[in-house]
This record gives sequence, structure tokens and C-alpha cells, in this order.
Amino acid sequence: MEKEQRYETQRLDHLGIVAGISQEIELAELIDKRVGKVERKVSCGQAVQAMILNALGFSSRALYLMPDYLRNKPVDILISPGLQPDDFNDDTLGRSLDDLYKTGVTEIFAEVASNALRVYEIEHEFVHLDSSSFHLHGKYGADDEEEDPQAIQVTYGYSRDHRPDLKQVIAQIITSQNSALPVWLEVLSGNSSDKDTFANSVTAYCQHLGEASKPYFVMDSAGYSASNLKTMEKVLWLTRVPETLTEAQRLVRETSQENMQELSTGYFGKEVTIMYAEIEQRWLVVYSEAAYLRELQSLEKAQARELAQAEKQWRKLCQQEYQCEADAEGAVKVFNQHWKYHQGATQVEPVTRYAHPGRPPATAKPESVTYHLTGVVVASSEKLEKAKKTLGKFIIATNELDPDRLSPQAMLEHYTAQGISVERGFRFLKDPLFFAHSLFLKKPERIMALVMLMGLALLIYALAERQLRQALAQSEQTFPNQKGKPSQTPTMRWVFQTFEGIDVLSIWQQDQLIGRQVLNLRPVHVQTLHLFGQAVQNCYLFDP
Repeated sequence: MEKEQRYETQRLDHLGIVAGISQEIELAELIDKRVGKVERKVSCGQAVQAMILNALGFSSRALYLMPDYLRNKPVDILISPGLQPDDFNDDTLGRSLDDLYKTGVTEIFAEVASNALRVYEIEHEFVHLDSSSFHLHGKYGADDEEEDPQAIQVTYGYSRDHRPDLKQVIAQIITSQNSALPVWLEVLSGNSSDKDTFANSVTAYCQHLGEASKPYFVMDSAGYSASNLKTMEKVLWLTRVPETLTEAQRLVRETSQENMQELSTGYFGKEVTIMYAEIEQRWLVVYSEAAYLRELQSLEKAQARELAQAEKQWRKLCQQEYQCEADAEGAVKVFNQHWKYHQGATQVEPVTRYAHPGRPPATAKPESVTYHLTGVVVASSEKLEKAKKTLGKFIIATNELDPDRLSPQAMLEHYTAQGISVERGFRFLKDPLFFAHSLFLKKPERIMALVMLMGLALLIYALAERQLRQALAQSEQTFPNQKGKPSQTPTMRWVFQTFEGIDVLSIWQQDQLIGRQVLNLRPVHVQTLHLFGQAVQNCYLFDP
């Protein structure tokens, strides 16, 4: 008698790409080796891979619902044979987060990232350093007597999310410029300041690199201070100069576009040599035409707002009476000092009062004389011209003194590339569909581990995007974008969306798996899988 067969379908979608990249960089193996053996069915590395699948599944599913999330997924393909969805319960995940914290979240992330760079043979000459805040809900620290004193403080601080009412943590990340890959990540207390932490992160990352060649570190102005520059004196850096420095203000004000050379379309610059913090460096005063127009519009709006406020205040002054002319002139002086772009065009006029109402006789003497102000508020051309001289300008600095190694054009290019590297990474992490958009864990130690997991998810996402784009360029192929037009630079988010609806059909005979087939693969999927490595192809049972 023929044994009855049972058919089962499970959702694979784009998770095979995520799992394949994780396997290629040996994510679970490296973490397990670093953490050590644990007496649990699910190892720490396997739990991490499951949480990354959840994160990059863009399902907004809470971690404690992990068994439910994995219920219709081929866990044996995506993570490891022999594991079931119920194995990934909240106790297993919580203990794994504890293990990550005890081992060191920064150290684990650095090891995984370094191995990824070796596997994909990625070199980076420039890296970008920046930080961002992640807000949290609930109470932290006050009622937790078992909190590790070495853990971060979940507390109030400057919120990049514009949520000063919520406590937060800070993630500080270094990314490779060309590929936007995160190569270093630290989780800091919510009240940490970039001015105090940037130099320490640079030093720690250089220690991790050891004898390897050090890249240029690109930062915003928070990294530029006398103490930070001395701390980083053995590394090469490229950073924006704070506009609060007197010398920077003078150069921005006195350097006109006519004295600059064109750096690229819409950008002009002039280079000067400066000694600051006893360190010789090159400053590049940059003028941006687009920034000038944008800032000019903002200046005009600010002037209009100030004019309305100044006229309101001026009307109040004109209603007052002063005992002497000097008092009236003093009030005008104070008024003019209060406004950035305006001043009062005024006259001081006497006000005489007689003992009796009506027209006084020629021989009458005034009983009192006071003074009041007349006139209007006008824009100060001198103040406005002074303000316009600084529009569209900023200064970037480097301690690379050889312009042949780092030209003014390259200084501008590498500094402005921040917008497509580290900042793009933070936008990804703060996406509302990402599982840590708002964190609900109660222990700071686990929060540190979870933020590190977010960084690992970003790493895998960026690796997949880089690999696909490089393969498209090398093979002179394209991928259809959202409008159906050919592109060699698709976002991985869009590629993931095109993989929706791919299932795995499993055929069982009693308790034996006798066959498997991936369903709903279209030509665009087959083309894409050809461009990925063997590990990704295996997850889709794909044989080129």
C-alpha cells in the first residue's frame, strides 16, 4: 500500500538572500566562537541570525513573537537543520542578548565586520564617523538593582529624533565610504556628546586594526577640537571646522568667490595653511552656489520674521516717555543691539505740558518737559551685507599636508560623501518597519546587544546591495527599478520587495522529507540569483 504524502508550503521571499549573506560571512559561527559554548538547543549565533531575519523581514514584529514569525518559514534552510520555530522563544533570545553583552558588543561587531571585509575583499581608504540617538519607552535604571554598573545609562540627552521627552541611547558608527558598510559600532549612554566620544572611537578602531594601514577618518565639526586633534594626531582625518572659531569666522567672511578656484560643478574653494592646537593643517574654504541660494532664502524669511517682532517692540517704545533726551537715546541703543538685521531710524522729540489745557499764552511757562521717540524700523544694509558674506560657505580641514595625496577636490568629494554612507545607514536603522524603531527592552545590557544586532542587520543589507550592484556592473546587466526602467544601482529594499511571494514546497511521506521545490521564481529572480554567491543560491535550492 502506497504511503500517504503530505504537502507543506513555507514563505521564503527575500530571506534566502539575508540567510545566504549571513552564511557567507560565517555570522553564526564567529559569534558562537567568540561567546563560547552554551547549554541550549539554539546557540547564540543562531539566535542572532533569527533576529536579523526578523529585522530584515520588515514585518515590525516584536522579538517575543519570534516563534510566530518563524512559523511559516523554512527554519532549517534559513538558520540550521533540526531547529523549530518554538525553539526561538523569548527566553532563548533574552539569554542570547545577555551573552552578547557579556562578551562585548563592540568586539563582536568588529570581528564580524572585519571578516566580512576579508570575505568580500573590500578595502577602504576613507571611513565616516557619526552618531545618532534611539529613543526608548518606559522606565530604566531606577528600579533595576541588578543593573551592571558597566552598562550604558538610558537617559535624556540631545535627541536627533526630536523627542526630548523620551530617554534614549546613542549609537556611534563608522562606515566605509564607497560601500556604506558599517565597520565599527559602539553603543553609548543617552547623554553622550560627540565632542567627547568621537576621538575615543577613532582610537579604539585604530587599535582594532592593529598593524593594518589606517584610513582617513571623515567627521563633522563635533570631532574638531584642540583635545580631539591631539588625541588623533597619529591618524589622518578630514573634518568640518566649527563656525564658532574666530579664525574660521574671519576666513568665511573675508574669502570671496572671486578669489576661489572651481572644485566641481557649483562648488568653489580656496586653500590656506593653518596652525591650530599646535598641529599644522590645511583648511579649505568652500562656497556652494546651491547652499548660497538656500541660505539666502532662509535669511530673507528670518529677516521678515524679525521685522514683524521689531516693529511690535518699536511701537511699545514710541508709547513711552523719557525724562531726558539721554534716556531716550539709550533706549534706542538697547533696541538696536537686540536685532540682527534691523535698527530704528528715529528722532527724539520733546513733549511739553502746561498747567492748563488748550493753547497756552505766549508768556506761559511749561510745567514739565519729557521726550518720546518717533520714526520707523528699517533693515540695516550693513548688517545684511555682513550676513550675506557668510552664506553658502563652510570650511573643511585635514592634517594631510600633501595636496598630491588629498587634493582640494578630493577633500570636498570625500567630506560630502557622508550623506550616502553613515547618514544613509542611520536612515535605514530608523525606518519605521525596522524592529528597533522604538525599543521596549527593560535592561540596558540587552538594549546594547539589540542595537549591535541592528548594526549587523545593516551590515548584511549593505553587503547584499554592494554585491548585487557590483555583479550587475561587471556583467553589464540591469535590474528593473520601481518604474520598470533598467538600473544598475537598485536599492536592496526594492529587490527584497520583488522577491515577495516566493515559497518552498516540501513533500513529506509520513515523517520523512522526500522532496522540495521553490515556487514562483520568475526570470528576474533567476537572473538575480545568478549574480549572488553559492550560499544564497543554496537557500533557494538553485542550481546554476
